Amino acid sequence: MKTVLSVLVGAILFIGSNSVYTVNEWETGVVLRLGEIVKSDVQPGLHFKTPFVNNVRKFDSRLQTLDSAPERFLTSEKKNLMVDTFVKWRIQDVDKFYTTMNGDNRLAGMRLGQIVKDGLRAEFGNRTVKEVISAERVEIAEKITKATSVAAASFGIEIEDVRIKRIDLAQDISDSVYRRMEAERTRVATDLRSKGAEAAEKIRADADRQRVVILADAYSQAEMIRGRGDAKATEIYANAYEKDSEFYSFYHSLNAYQSSFKDKSDVMVVDPNSDFFKYFNQTTVK
Repeated sequence: MKTVLSVLVGAILFIGSNSVYTVNEWETGVVLRLGEIVKSDVQPGLHFKTPFVNNVRKFDSRLQTLDSAPERFLTSEKKNLMVDTFVKWRIQDVDKFYTTMNGDNRLAGMRLGQIVKDGLRAEFGNRTVKEVISAERVEIAEKITKATSVAAASFGIEIEDVRIKRIDLAQDISDSVYRRMEAERTRVATDLRSKGAEAAEKIRADADRQRVVILADAYSQAEMIRGRGDAKATEIYANAYEKDSEFYSFYHSLNAYQSSFKDKSDVMVVDPNSDFFKYFNQTTVK
C-alpha cells in the first residue's frame, strides 16, 4: 500500500511539474502543441499547460545588439571602404518570430545582417567617399534603419536603431592617401624652405649692401675729418712760418737731419755745400 501511495505521489508531482511553467520578466513565450503554436505572447508569471502534450519556448524580449564584422563596400568612385555597423533590435511579435525564424536568434541575426548589408551597398554605391565620411553618414544610417525596420517587421522583429560605428579606407587606399599626404607635406615643407632661403638671401644681400654703405660713409667722413685736420695743420704751419721763417726753416732742417742720420750705419753721398747742410755747417743761427 505504501509503495502504491509513493508511486501515486511521485506521479502526481511529476505531472504537476510538467503542468506548471514560469516566464521571467525579461522573457516572452509561446505554447506549442506538437510543434504548432496554440498560445503566443505569454506574459511573465506563473502559467499552466497540458503535460506531455504542450511544450513551451521562451525568448528574450530585451533589446539585443547585432554587432557585425566590418564589411567592404564600393562607393560611386569604385573606392573600397571598410564599414563597421551595429543593429539594436528586439522581438516584437513572438508568433511571427517563431514561425519565420524558428525561434533562432542566430538565424535572425544573419537575416538582419544581410538586410543591412544590402541597404549599405545601395547607399554607398550612390555616394562618393567624401559624402559618406561627412555628415551624410547620419542620413545613411537613418535610411538603413527605416528600410530594415520594414523588412524586419515581417519576421516579428522591431528595429530600434542602425548605426555606423566606423568607416575606414581599405589598406591599399589608406596607404595611397598617406603617401599623397606625405608628398603634399613634403612639397609644402620644400616650398617653405625655398622661401626661407630666398628671404635669407635677401636679408644677407641687404646687410652686405648696408655694410658697404656704412663703410663708405665712414671712409668719407674720415677723409673729410682728415682733410680738415690737414688744412688746420697747414694753417698752423703757415702762421708759424710767417712769425719766424728762419726758425721754421731751421726746425725743419733739424727734423730732416734727425730722420736722415737715425742709424749710424747710414751713408749719404751729398755735396757738403748743398742747401741740405745749410744749417749743419753754421755754428750760429741768425
